[in-house]
Amino acid sequence: MPWFAKIEKGIVEKSIFDQYVPDHIAYVQELVAKGHKAKSGYWAKKGGGMLLFEAASMAEAEKIVAEDPLIKNNCVTYEIYQWCIVAE
Repeated sequence: MPWFAKIEKGIVEKSIFDQYVPDHIAYVQELVAKGHKAKSGYWAKKGGGMLLFEAASMAEAEKIVAEDPLIKNNCVTYEIYQWCIVAE
């Protein structure tokens, strides 16, 4: 399956953002359990992060991202990219 990256930037105060982090982590764990090999993290500099995951298509990737609690609760802006791996 192709890999996708959701690149995000926080748009709410940290105290609000932090309310949704446990739900986001649970969602990522759910994606892993479903075989999407998801990984989530944040930039060392404040203000954003990335979700990497496998999906069958861009359409499926968009649906996956739309269900992320950070998106559903308007905590971040984001862009989705298909990531083409050239070496492992």
